[in-house]
Amino acid sequence: MSRELLVAGGGIAGLAAALAARRAGWEVRLFEQAAEFSEVGAGIQLGPNATRILREWDLLQGDLLEQAVAPPRLRVRDGVDGAELGVLALGRDIEARYGAPYLAVHRADLHTALLAAARAEGTRLHPDARVQGVVQRTDAVAVQTARSQGVEGDALLVADGVWSGLRSLVLQDGPPASTGHLAYRALVPQADLPAALRSDEVTVWLAPRMHLVTYPVRGGTCLNAVCVVQGSQPGDPRDWDHAASQAQLEEALGPVCSAVRDQVAAMPSWRLWVLHARPPVASADQMARGRIAFAGDAAHPMRPYLAQGAAMAIEDARELQRVLGAADGRVMDVPTALRRYALNRWERAARVQARSQRNGTVFHATGALRLARNAAMRALGTRLLDQPWLYR
Repeated sequence: MSRELLVAGGGIAGLAAALAARRAGWEVRLFEQAAEFSEVGAGIQLGPNATRILREWDLLQGDLLEQAVAPPRLRVRDGVDGAELGVLALGRDIEARYGAPYLAVHRADLHTALLAAARAEGTRLHPDARVQGVVQRTDAVAVQTARSQGVEGDALLVADGVWSGLRSLVLQDGPPASTGHLAYRALVPQADLPAALRSDEVTVWLAPRMHLVTYPVRGGTCLNAVCVVQGSQPGDPRDWDHAASQAQLEEALGPVCSAVRDQVAAMPSWRLWVLHARPPVASADQMARGRIAFAGDAAHPMRPYLAQGAAMAIEDARELQRVLGAADGRVMDVPTALRRYALNRWERAARVQARSQRNGTVFHATGALRLARNAAMRALGTRLLDQPWLYR
């Protein structure tokens, strides 16, 4: 007898989970609140822990592979004096070390590849269908949308993002908290930049109370930039795509070198994202309850200082694939399978959340902490930048 997974959320986490469940032999119905399946935003970095799974799913080919970039190195600089602090070889070096590449991609390109794969595998997609309620029974789980009542499945995967309404209903643990950080994002064709500002690398500039990251996407034709500063933004905190002005960002930069200011000035169009997060996952109960499980930002929203948000969602999906494949009703029932999923994921997700939060403090350090950071980076740059515990 075939089993059915209901998925709430059609972003990267939801589509990855849908694809994984189909690969495990489950039927899947996915509900997305937007009228069309699409992804905006800007670039993301995918470490070997994520690309290894995408390769296993046969996604590192075709359009996605053409659009992805394998930067040759990660270079960290001090944002005040411009000095180089450390370099980590990426490209062929990191692929040889971990068996999978380190890639920079546009979110929309990854989303398009996951959507096409989920659709090709037979996922039933329901746009314009926000899940408004859920009822869990011992033998099934049912969801309600504005268009349908009581759609039943054997399990529900909640992947509706950092502001997950379903998480609030099931876990009743309140909304995520503001981090006090604002992320300005920009994307510009490299041909429109001065030659000195074009790059095929990941470059990170660290300065007091801010940092700037740039890297190529779209086959190297565009440069993606994310500049995180400390501050607040009026308006709806759930709106992650505020309009922003270059003047706003330039005023927030603080005492940075001319190279950072030149990079910001060369990218005329910026959007603003108010960063919200939750404390690290405290137990398996925060990732699964009965026939309901959580994935991606609905489960473990994190600060972007380890570049692992999308990767953790992909890892969630792969583990879901493993446990759903074993949930045959004889060896393992559905609640037990989802409990196993949560037990196998929560501590790793919590570690990544905690490390991401710590990195934010280190990146934005001032005074003596900044000087100690720079000294450590100069002495141990490669060892500090590599993440074997994460990428293996």
